Amino acid sequence: MKTFTLEMLAEQAGVSLATVDRVLNERGGVSTRTAQKVLEAAREAGLKRILPEEHRHAWQIEVLLSGDDAFFFRQLASDFSAIATALGYRRVVLHRTFVPESCPDRLAVLIEERSKTRDALIIFAHEHPAVYQALQCCRQRGVPVVTLVTDLPGAHRLCHVGIDQLQAGRTAGLMMGSLIRQQGDVIMVSGRSEYRAHQQRIQGFRDVLEKRFPEVTLREALAGQESRITISRLLEKELVQSAKVVGLYNTGLGNTEISEALARHRLTQACTLITHELYSTTKALFSRNALALTLDQNTARHAQLSVNILLSYLEHGEIPEEYNSGKVTFMLYTQENFY
Repeated sequence: MKTFTLEMLAEQAGVSLATVDRVLNERGGVSTRTAQKVLEAAREAGLKRILPEEHRHAWQIEVLLSGDDAFFFRQLASDFSAIATALGYRRVVLHRTFVPESCPDRLAVLIEERSKTRDALIIFAHEHPAVYQALQCCRQRGVPVVTLVTDLPGAHRLCHVGIDQLQAGRTAGLMMGSLIRQQGDVIMVSGRSEYRAHQQRIQGFRDVLEKRFPEVTLREALAGQESRITISRLLEKELVQSAKVVGLYNTGLGNTEISEALARHRLTQACTLITHELYSTTKALFSRNALALTLDQNTARHAQLSVNILLSYLEHGEIPEEYNSGKVTFMLYTQENFY
């Protein structure tokens, strides 16, 4: 009986010998349909070799992140890339798109467009009618969505992944009151005021200080809106008006500008500064004894949980708990454990 060769297999499948080699040796670069043709032809011919598993469509997942200048999202994007590399392109392909936080309508358009070509979406967005409508379209198409960091209550999503933002704010408030232990003004600098995450951080911080540390005077939260120029301008005015600043809590970006403002007013040592995320800027502030505490959200955990939840749903039909399955534990860092 004539030996069935790879050349014969290529001819029978209607592809090149190089394509047969890529399929049988799992080198990639071959469409799902072509790979299936090659494997079917090999089985029919009784090719005497171990065949690879049936070629499976790689899950196409769109990740829509903030395009603003914040360490958290730059690191989060890097973490998603690392996860995609570890899983391999045969199982999942992560597409990353960055959208300015000031453009919710553009984000909504992208959500709806990507839901036509992707198997699932991971998004960072705030509460906006256009975004909610786009998520409704995802549901109608059967495309699962995971929200990140800031929640969208009532939206059609599979799960939310993130820390308990209210708890983070309350923790910051408890630490602030415990550290300053004196009368004086405490300034709050908020990120984008329309984002639930920043609203909850400010709310939690305010609740604890007002109830447990009544000797502290809380100034009205400054709406920094994730703009370094705005933060610098508003904070400068506040520092001039306040008679005695003993603490400052920042919920978003702008730590460099805040530390520079405190230094100009000779408040670096006198003012207890608490912020979020552990990265090069906060590490430098710790080294200069200019920062008391930072609450880190753990970007790697956000990325890993989001992908795990979606793959479990896509591959096994597992339905996550709306909040518990995606809960991330935040970490507290001080001068003693930041390195």
